[in-house]
Amino acid sequence: MSLFRCPALADVHVHFREPGYSYKETIRSGSMAAAAGGYTTVCTMPNLDPVPDSPEHLKVQQDIIDRDAVIDVRPYASITVGRKGLELVDVAALKGKAVAFSDDGSGVQSEEMMRKAMEKIAEEGAILAAHCEVNELLRGGYIHDGRYAAAHGHKGICSESEWGQIARDIRLAEETGCAYHVCHISTKESVDLIRRAKDRGVNISCETGPHYLLLCDDNLQEEGRFKMNPPLRSDEDRAALIEGICDGTIDMIATDHAPHSAEEKGKGLAGSAMGIVGLETAFPLLYTGLVMQDIISLDKLVELMSYAPRRRFKLGLSENDWAEFDLDTIWTIDSGKFVSKGHSTPFDGWNVYGRCVHTVHDGKTIYKSDI
Repeated sequence: MSLFRCPALADVHVHFREPGYSYKETIRSGSMAAAAGGYTTVCTMPNLDPVPDSPEHLKVQQDIIDRDAVIDVRPYASITVGRKGLELVDVAALKGKAVAFSDDGSGVQSEEMMRKAMEKIAEEGAILAAHCEVNELLRGGYIHDGRYAAAHGHKGICSESEWGQIARDIRLAEETGCAYHVCHISTKESVDLIRRAKDRGVNISCETGPHYLLLCDDNLQEEGRFKMNPPLRSDEDRAALIEGICDGTIDMIATDHAPHSAEEKGKGLAGSAMGIVGLETAFPLLYTGLVMQDIISLDKLVELMSYAPRRRFKLGLSENDWAEFDLDTIWTIDSGKFVSKGHSTPFDGWNVYGRCVHTVHDGKTIYKSDI
């Protein structure tokens, strides 16, 4: 067995579902799943109950984190009150308590509201992380508006619903000077827009997920485990994302770990909730699918999964936080053995290398494989 030790991974986009939806995941189970994947720092998104839109509401989540988390869990605050897009939160009151601001799960539809948010967040020196989605372009869709949707009679989500809002936000970020981060990009147009914005010096970063790099809508099956938002796009989009990873347009990889109950994910493509889990499989999948295929180097993968997210979001990195991965032994992804309460993944049954065998946080072992 050849063990590879690297700085512990960091994920700026996870859903731990607590408070409000602990039947899907808890701070405890989510942070343990992260540790099992080699992560010691994650940032939790705000689609919770209560929404972390005030110091009082954020404290509800922070108290659970302080009590139950086995790793460093940094909560987002929402951009707008209740994530409803109508009223800006008190950015100054939340800045020191939240890692950044996001309405993830919803795009901010009003240009006026987004401009106001960017101006205030820029004034406070914080980051705005945007879920980009134009509601009026969704038209009831739930998978990519591509070959599979057409062939199987499904309602599609057009690519413009993502890149159209990114284009708007880039213009606003350029005007306001806001530090702007784009969540889970999935289309070739998004990559191109962000590449050109970076060339102009816009303060912009972005992430994509393992599933968008390794799958496309040709891989879809009639199961809820293939349903997420944004959806799996075309193979052309996937190729553009890989190019964006290689040329530095895409700064980091985040899992968008989004657990649901088995019942919520058991209703096929049309009826299932959107979201898959990913913390326990991200490194092995990307090591196998990208590094072993000579698409990127192992050092580049560590940059994308550890250094870059920590640098952009000021998450810090201690020499006492590290993970070890077994690069030589093949193993089969079995969702039934996940630490997470969520078990829905399109990668069930895949054979991969790079399993996490040891994770250390603050000098203490928080995960060790029994294999």
